[in-house]
Amino acid sequence: MNLLLLEAADFVAADRVIVRDRRLQHIQDVHRAEAGQSLRVGRLGADMGHGRILRLDAHEAELEISLTQPPPAKLPITLLLALPRPKMLRRVLQTVACMGVPQLVLLNSYRVEKSFWQTPFLEPAAIREQLLLGLEQARDTVLPEVSIEKRFKPFVEDRLLQLTAGTQGLVGHPGDYPSCPRAVTGPVTLAIGPEGGWIPYEIDKLSEAGLQPVQLGDRILRVETAVSALLARLF
Repeated sequence: MNLLLLEAADFVAADRVIVRDRRLQHIQDVHRAEAGQSLRVGRLGADMGHGRILRLDAHEAELEISLTQPPPAKLPITLLLALPRPKMLRRVLQTVACMGVPQLVLLNSYRVEKSFWQTPFLEPAAIREQLLLGLEQARDTVLPEVSIEKRFKPFVEDRLLQLTAGTQGLVGHPGDYPSCPRAVTGPVTLAIGPEGGWIPYEIDKLSEAGLQPVQLGDRILRVETAVSALLARLF
């Protein structure tokens, strides 16, 4: 945890917070903090700064805070991601939040197993938990917006064109396609498929919606690796 994230319920005054739950355990076990010590803090959805520990015991920590620094800028990207397997989903959510993606759409695909949609990791609270872990790692305070689209065809035909308007549309897919561009400056809409890749029908539909297929080379990457590699290459 590189940033102690604070929420509205933690505040007992404009400049005072009381922290319990897993954050208290982290302060004690990882930071090995003591009264008087300062920690990096940030208010969820707002600014960052420092918090000085006024009191620390087994049950709670009270901090005096000063928030003067804005969070880092988000990447100019909307990420469309075929729903990965549940265990990988948790890691991908953390990566997305950590790398500054502001908008994520979890999308169905022919190669997404139906059972994946039943995972408790898709519950709003579970998604939020992983996003918070990513924000804490990256020192950010603004949660990505996550939406779920279980029907590929209606989403691509009815809503994707509006989503991609004014952006450079790309779809990551292995094959005889142009290489993924580097260091782009404008907004991007990027679609990343499942580990088996998009099927030809899906590539055609995404292309019709304005997303150009691009590739990273001959190697087939895991979804979590592809997300990091493509984001790093683009920005």
